[in-house]
Amino acid sequence: MKKKSALIILLLLSITLVSVRNYNPDNGTYYSIAELKKMYSSGDHSKWPKATIDSSVVDFEDIGVLPDVVFPADNPYSLAKRELGKVLFFDPRLSGSQQISCASCHDPELGWGDGKRVSNGHDRTAGTRNSKPIINVAFSKVFFWDGRAATLEEQAKFPIADVKEMNNHMDIAVKNIQKIEGYKKFFYSAYGEEKVTEEKILKAIATFERTVVSRKSRFDKFIEGDSTQLSDKEVSGLHLFRTKARCINCHNSPYFSDNQFHNAGLTYYKRKYEDLGRYNITHDPEDVGKFKTPSLREIVHTGPYMHNGLFPQLRGVLNLYNAGMPNLKPKGDQITDKLFPVTSPLLKKLNLTEQELQDLEAFLKSISSGIYREPAPEEFPKKKVTKVKNGSTAAKAVTVAS
Repeated sequence: MKKKSALIILLLLSITLVSVRNYNPDNGTYYSIAELKKMYSSGDHSKWPKATIDSSVVDFEDIGVLPDVVFPADNPYSLAKRELGKVLFFDPRLSGSQQISCASCHDPELGWGDGKRVSNGHDRTAGTRNSKPIINVAFSKVFFWDGRAATLEEQAKFPIADVKEMNNHMDIAVKNIQKIEGYKKFFYSAYGEEKVTEEKILKAIATFERTVVSRKSRFDKFIEGDSTQLSDKEVSGLHLFRTKARCINCHNSPYFSDNQFHNAGLTYYKRKYEDLGRYNITHDPEDVGKFKTPSLREIVHTGPYMHNGLFPQLRGVLNLYNAGMPNLKPKGDQITDKLFPVTSPLLKKLNLTEQELQDLEAFLKSISSGIYREPAPEEFPKKKVTKVKNGSTAAKAVTVAS
């Protein structure tokens, strides 16, 4: 009788532990892993457990599979324009030194970032921010960590002119491309004329970048109906992501970003690494320390993390969020300092257990795919094209830097 009672107690305890691991604080409901797996893999968002969403969150869209890319009406897609944009993206002759290209900081071999804490640009000058990967940038609604560009076409211009990056005047960059005869056929194919302009260059690069999109991850396949794609650990992490861990307050939508700006407590105000973020663009004190929410797709491939790249490991970031992120309170003269940064109220101490942190990290890794590595052009357009005896044209060999 005692043995039977002990077995019953152990059974009840194991059920309780599994249930607590998957508690939904929003409605007080406990779910087993089997129940969660069935709901989340149903392909029907209406069957999912209710997400834990803060009342201040607006324009919420749940996570899901990425939709098809929509190209802007004033820059529609064409294969020829994409091919021109690809060549320009990899061509270092857009830079002042003719040694740095867009791909220098957005390398397809490195998750479309550069794997560094901060990027090196002209004369190996170190920047101040981590290079944002361009994969899935088609789903971004505002660009750069501080949102200084409203369109992808506008974004493409900034690195060319930045003295710490490609260090070139846009007019000079255009003239450099104009002098390269081999580009004429690319511009003609893309635009119906050989004339090179700033607008055409930027639109072509943006068109190429919009085609750099993730393949379907195991998470995508799972929520489309294949319940075998995620392990029990990953399903638990998915549920934590939407509930107790509160990640979905900022990392929502199929892009896993709300395309908004938040202060995550990493302003380093009046210290080394200080960065006032969006305030530098808007000059609104409320924007001090705010940075755009990065997408979590392909997160396995896109470290180091945060705007300053100070976190080489994903687990370190999770530990900090679990602690509620730095949330300093003003003291003394700081009380009257209008620029003293205020950490977002969306960030709270989470009290995630070690097991829950492991589950959450496992889920985040499931939204990364086998990232596509776009091959660089085998050669770049030649500066001079000469006629040969049979009337056809042949490229005259020159160096890329010519």
